[in-house]
Order: sequence, then C-alpha cells, then structure tokens
Amino acid sequence: MKASRGSLDRNLAVPDPFHAFFSFPANKGGYSGVAVYTDTRTVTPLRAEEGLSGTVQPKVPLTTDERISRSYPSAHEMELMPDDNDNTPSDLTALDTEGRALVLDFGLFVLINVYCPNETSDVRLPFKMNYHFMLQERVNKLIGEGREVIVVGDINICAAPLDHCDGHLTSNAATFHDHPARAWFHNWLTPNGSMTDVVRSFWSGRKGMYTCWNTKISARETNYGTRIDYILVTQGMLPWIKHGDIQPFLKGSDHCPIFIDLHDEITTPTGQMLSLRQVMPSDRGQTEPPRLAARRWDEFSGKQTLLSSFFAKGGKMMTAAPTASDTTDDSQPPGSPSPCSSQASAILSTDTAPQLSEAVPPDLAHVQDPDFTTLSESLPFLTTATGPTPQSPTPVPLPSESNGDPETKRVAPLKRTSTDPPAAVASKPSKKQKKDKGKHPGSDVGSGSGQRTLAAFFAPQASQSQSSPQLPPLAKSQRQPSASQTEWGASEHPSQLSSEDDQIATDHRLALHLTSLQEAEPLPLLSSTKNGSCSNSKEAWSLLMAPTQPPKCTVHGEPAKEYTVNKPGPNKGKTFFICSRPVGPGYDKGKGERPREEVDHRYRCSFFMWSANARREALKKNGGTPLPNRP
Repeated sequence: MKASRGSLDRNLAVPDPFHAFFSFPANKGGYSGVAVYTDTRTVTPLRAEEGLSGTVQPKVPLTTDERISRSYPSAHEMELMPDDNDNTPSDLTALDTEGRALVLDFGLFVLINVYCPNETSDVRLPFKMNYHFMLQERVNKLIGEGREVIVVGDINICAAPLDHCDGHLTSNAATFHDHPARAWFHNWLTPNGSMTDVVRSFWSGRKGMYTCWNTKISARETNYGTRIDYILVTQGMLPWIKHGDIQPFLKGSDHCPIFIDLHDEITTPTGQMLSLRQVMPSDRGQTEPPRLAARRWDEFSGKQTLLSSFFAKGGKMMTAAPTASDTTDDSQPPGSPSPCSSQASAILSTDTAPQLSEAVPPDLAHVQDPDFTTLSESLPFLTTATGPTPQSPTPVPLPSESNGDPETKRVAPLKRTSTDPPAAVASKPSKKQKKDKGKHPGSDVGSGSGQRTLAAFFAPQASQSQSSPQLPPLAKSQRQPSASQTEWGASEHPSQLSSEDDQIATDHRLALHLTSLQEAEPLPLLSSTKNGSCSNSKEAWSLLMAPTQPPKCTVHGEPAKEYTVNKPGPNKGKTFFICSRPVGPGYDKGKGERPREEVDHRYRCSFFMWSANARREALKKNGGTPLPNRP
C-alpha cells in the first residue's frame, strides 16, 4: 500500500464496519506499506503489532499484555548476509523501517501480512535476504510458542519454474534455484520446511497461474507474468483451509487478488467438533480494537482537530466588520449619498469620466433608479449632453428638495483636498506631448513612445524620394456620424475627437486603396508560378511537417510502435520504434538475453529504431534531403 498516514482520509482509515491497521515507511512516504482490514461483524483481532523485530513501537510502547510474542528475532541469533563491505547488521531495526509488515493475533492463528523487498540491484540483495531471514525467524519463534501462523502478501520470489513465465525454458529451468532468494524460499516450503503453499496445493499442475505482470510492456494481455504473491500456512491450519485461488480477472493493479476460504467447522482426529466461531469469536468481550487500529488514532478518535475541519462546509464563517458604505446614517434622508460614497464619486469625477461613460450605452443612462431620478445622476461620471465638460469637476447630486425633480436638484462642485488619493487626478497632457501630437498625428496623446496607426506601416521612409500613394477621400456619408454617435459623443469636446477621427479616416482610405490595387492586379502569391515551383514547395513542406511513418519490423513485416524514453539520462524524451507485437514466453529479448533456439516468433521480435533514423530513411525514399539528428 503506497500511501502515507497524512494522505489517508476517513473513508480509507475508518470505513464502517471495518477496523483498519496500517504500517508506513519511516522515511520514504509512499514507497512501501501494508494494510489489514478486518470485518467487525465477523472477527476482531486481539492484538496487533507493527514490524517483525518487535522494535517498532507507537509513542506509548506496547505493554506485555498488548504484545503478541514473548520473544522476537535477534540479529546475533541469526545468520545474516553481509553487504559489499563485508559488514553484517548488528540489529534488525533498519530492516523494519520501511513499513513492510503487520502482525495480528486472531486467537486461532497469528496473521503476518508482509511486503518483502525486491532485488532492484546487487547492492539491494543483502537487505532482501536479511529481511527474509527475519521473517522466517519470527515465524519460528511463534511456532515455538505453540501458535499457528498464516503468512500472506508479496514475497517477491518465484517458488518454482512453474511460477515464472520463462521458467519452462531450458536455460532457466536448469539453474532456477541457483539464486539465493529462490533457494531460501524453496527450503522454507514443504516438504523441506514448515510452511505450506496452500493455494498451489489446490492447483498443483496449473500453468499460467500468475499474480503479477509488467504493465509497462502490456504483459498482462498475453499472461506473461510471475507468481510472487502467496498464502503460506503452518501444518495445524491445513484442516481449516477449504479452498484457495487467484482472481486475475479483477484488474486495477499490476497484481491480482489471492484468497483462501475457511471451513465453518471441522472434526478433529479425536472426533471433536470445532466451530470457527468458537475458536474465533467476533468480540471476545472487547470494547475497543487494539491500539494500533486507525480508529484509535488521535486524528480519527476525536482527540485531534484536523486542519480540513476549519475549511469544511457548515463551519463558522468570519464576518467582516461593516464599512462606512455598508452602514446607514439615520440622520440622512433615504436616497442621499453617504460621505464615503460622495468621496468615491469625487474620485471618479475627474478627466477620466468621459472615458468611463463610453462603456455604457446611452439608453442605460435613463434607467430609473429607486434612490435617484436618473442613472446618470446616481453615477456622477456618466455625463449627458447637457453635462459639464471634462475639464470641470463633475457635480455630485445632493438630496432633492422638491420631490425628486431633476430640474430643481441642487448640485455642488467638489474640490480636491489633500486627503484625496493622487491617482484620482487625471494627468493633463504636457506641452511636450502636445507638441509631439502636432508632429505625429497618428500617435496617442499621453503615451510616452506613441502608438503607430495602420497607415504608418505602409508609409514610405523619410530617406526615400518616392511619395506615398494618394488615398481616396472619405465619402460624405462616411464622415457624418449617426444619430446615436452624435448623442453618445455630445459631451466630448470636438477638439478631442478630431485626432481620433483623422486616424479612423486615414486607416479607412488606406483599406480602400489596398482593395482597389488587389482588384486591379492579383497578388503574386495567388498567381501561377513557372515550372510548378509553388506546388513543389507545398509538397516539400507537407513532407517535412508530416508525422513520421512507422517503419516495419524485420521479422514480421508489420508497422512498429513508437515509444518515448522516460528514464533519466541523455536519451530522455527521445522516441523510438519497436515491434508492435505483445511480449510472451520466449519473445526475442536480443542475442545477449535469449538463446536463438528458445525464441518464439509469435511474440515481439528484437526490432529497434530511433524515430530520427526512421524519419531520415523516409525522406531518402521520397527523394527529399536528409534531416540532421534531432531528439
């Protein structure tokens, strides 16, 4: 279970009606971990421990009554494998820091759920082997105390050639048990050892009974896998085992479930009838599960407040203090603006007011407002044709004295005080800007560098003697603004609109001129070229930008499949082609990996080609120019 304690939510940690037990790595969060769920309606464990060495303890160590065993494995009593420096571990604490084991006592038996280490490299082999030795020693200690044991989980070892997809090949079968991990496992299982592979005992000769597949190469499609997940039991538990099997049809992981069923009752050799509920009662008078259960963690037992609870729905919301604009002064009549809103209106009543008024259509300026006679009066920066010019401050409406009649409404001009923010005052164009505006009519007043118009891009350079083309004059109907435009811009001074009108007129005449030139003489790009150079160029670009066609593998003659290198290194991100057929027993791994006589050509061959090489070969076949290497 690749998770961490902090990432567990309540649905995973305490799902009713189950008790959950977890073991997480001490340093590498999400690297490894195991979990056990027990149904409270069926059984409740008596005790629970984390780890195999007995050294992994909660903050408050387990008492003697809470412990499962009286004795635990010890490094000086075991024969451990030394590392590359010929150093042997002096204790087993380091082996138990990766959260790989849970031990639960159910009365009838002790359950050990493990996730044994994988041999990722030669350096990792001593750690893997010593963990197996510790597991075996813990089981031996329990057997010595007269307990029955069930070991479940990922052992990460194939017990026999029948449990490996390539185990039947001659090169593997002869040396299969030469590996130290396979040799240890072979000696731990019956008839050599004390543990019975109970699932295999029900399917002794079944082939392809695999529990793990490499999903990166789509090995599950052809059942090219291994059996590394087991249920191992001691001899005293065999009479209780009813059935066992795997469930490869249940997907969602690179492993599949494995299970056993127990008899409800058995008859002992002495003729005594035993019921499973008698030897494994569901409660045994316990009011709470063992202390290791997630239900008794502080974050799930109500002793600790989770951070997420502060952001949950229905929680107390902090109420912001009311501002001046949110409060109403009883001394003022309804509809009158508050001092704060008056100050905000004064800030908006600057030279920028006409620009803001352009954003609202004229017809909205006459919408009735419950507090003001017109919207234009309620929003001081929306001026009408009869309003003041932008150079004068915008008046602020005061309370009406004649039943809200707009003709008799008093207004009072506001003067800027020292408390007004400086950003509220619109900047007036300087003398230098006005001078630049006269020299460059197309520039924008108020901008430091100026903004060029569309006509400026087509104008001749100053050094050229050729004059600019004569642009047709603007029609009279085009120069006259519409009625809505007249009403909309009536509040603006004509001198402010002259520069903008000149820009629009110049751009419009330029567009008409270019249109007439296009109708008189077609553009060269649209005309036909000699010797079909245009069509040749199009074909060349199409060939260059087209996706690389997959090459065909040399054995099957089928289009290959493209993959991307994700492994860190110099080739990361590069793409390559390999045979598109799935992997299977005896697929061609290459001359150095697979003997030629064991290759099965029904599966993937050893074809490989970088995508860059495939692209160059495709261009050569089409008569194109080879491309340089690229990732």
